[in-house]
Amino acid sequence: MRFQLLGPLSIAEGHDVVVLKPSKPSSLLAALLIHPGSVVSTGYLLRALWDEDQPATARAALQSCVLRLRRIFAKYGVTRNVIEAVPGGYRMNADADTLDLVRFRALVRAADDAGDAEGELYRLKEALTLWQGPLLANVPSPMLHRDEVPGLTEERLRTLERACDIELALGRCRQVLVDLWEAARRHPGRERFSEQLIEALYRTGRQSEALSEYRSVKGRLKEELGVDPGPSLQRLELSILRGDDLGPPALDPGLDRTAPLPGGRGAVALAPRTEPLAIAAPAPAPAPVAPVPAVPLAPVVRPVPPVPSFTGRTTERAAITARLTAGSPDTTVVVLSGAPGIGKTALAQQAAHDTQDSFPGGVFILAMTRDDGSSVTPAEALAHLPPPGTADGATLLVLDDVTSPDQVRPLLPVMAGGAAIVTSRRGLAGLMATHGGSVHRLSTLEPAESQRLLAAALGAERVGAEPAAAAELARICGHFPLSLRIAAARLLTRPGLRIEDCVAWLAEDLPARLSLADDPRLSVPQVFGGALSRLEPRWREAFHRLGDHEGLLLSSHALGNSPEAEETLERLADAGLLEEGPPGPYRIHRLLKIYARQQAREKHNSQAATARH
Repeated sequence: MRFQLLGPLSIAEGHDVVVLKPSKPSSLLAALLIHPGSVVSTGYLLRALWDEDQPATARAALQSCVLRLRRIFAKYGVTRNVIEAVPGGYRMNADADTLDLVRFRALVRAADDAGDAEGELYRLKEALTLWQGPLLANVPSPMLHRDEVPGLTEERLRTLERACDIELALGRCRQVLVDLWEAARRHPGRERFSEQLIEALYRTGRQSEALSEYRSVKGRLKEELGVDPGPSLQRLELSILRGDDLGPPALDPGLDRTAPLPGGRGAVALAPRTEPLAIAAPAPAPAPVAPVPAVPLAPVVRPVPPVPSFTGRTTERAAITARLTAGSPDTTVVVLSGAPGIGKTALAQQAAHDTQDSFPGGVFILAMTRDDGSSVTPAEALAHLPPPGTADGATLLVLDDVTSPDQVRPLLPVMAGGAAIVTSRRGLAGLMATHGGSVHRLSTLEPAESQRLLAAALGAERVGAEPAAAAELARICGHFPLSLRIAAARLLTRPGLRIEDCVAWLAEDLPARLSLADDPRLSVPQVFGGALSRLEPRWREAFHRLGDHEGLLLSSHALGNSPEAEETLERLADAGLLEEGPPGPYRIHRLLKIYARQQAREKHNSQAATARH
């Protein structure tokens, strides 16, 4: 007996499937199965059944729904899965044999460990076959459809994108066309499917159709949203117009599969390391103004270069250096947290450069999040670290863009006697509770520090010629290091452009113009959007609403004075999108507030355009 959640909610035994009728018990069952094995709070279940229109007898009615659901289980012979009443709510256990959602996720994880493209693709396709039509079509819960279905759908679409990436990398362009035609038409807002389709058409000799599809996508984006296709699609169009050879590439068994696949496609699962680490040659220093890129998921061994034009953070650098070089016999942990674009990665790399002589066993820098936003597992990270006891002395581990304490804990025993610098948008309080350490919550640069960064990047003479304009540039960039570096890079590539004119141009459309066309990762909207994409839809929606709140200080009244409002603000603060918090007020950075307001308006305009059509 098994439950099927990835489609109409149903109970199956062999080939016999019973689709449940729309009812309160169906909504209750779906709410429990979406969180298998977890305690689902009473408040969450009440919202799943009645949304915000809860009757006075809602808690008693919830208990009645639980009894009705247990009778349904008895009717269909369900004995392995029982609903447990636990403090604070209810729990329902399920495994890969009894719930398709658990099996889907297990197959996706198994694809990560496949070790070869064919095995990975086989497991991804098997996972996709578990989806059986419109998600929860027979579940009458507005809350679940609003808050949970988008996240589940995103899991499927990411898996489909990944499978299509592998098919293209294997040169199976004709075979994957059917899937891509359907995906691009069903999900026109996901440019990745359109990009894959255009590439498949071009590589099967259908250049005119590929260009026609590109122009169709471009026209739709311009008409509905008033924007151009993303940089990746634009580069693909240029390659087609030039007649470039895009493939077919072959997947190298030893390929670092967190890097883009040949032909410019996105990331797939990491291949395990099979050979010992080699001492890397010194990395060449980047150009003086290049924004600091995300580090790759591959170890970087000493010497670690300094961060170009690094300024500020004097207090934090001194504290980090003192802690890392104190010579503790246990693992020393330093966490750098804060808003997206605030400079956590740059400070971590600079701290590694400052202290590398204290770590004769080497410095290892690992990105813990892939370009598509998915998290690297601890097992994948361990494959790139030396076995315990084999390093020649203490080692320093830099874990960049960590998403949870569970990503870090399994790696720390490997570093016994060494040290770890962890960057995360979250505070990682759970890691501090179990392992101790220090946390540095980074804020924006001071105005003088912003000025020094611009002077280091642009040259003191250019900044000195327009001091007021440089100060205004720092202000509209929100004193975010990422924003300042992007603006400086734009000015350096236009030596005749006055800082004053650049300020006026940027101010017309903040933060959208704080991006570089030749590298989509160096974009403030992209970085902010990536942080938001990790949140549940209801938290994203709440963040957008904060854009219209008056002022930068926020209390729980900003979202309605209720326990849920307080929880929402705390979630946004933990994600690095707000600062401070109880017992004082929360605070939103000005640049993030502008972004929130723009996103809310874009969503409204998109919905209005859809309604008109």
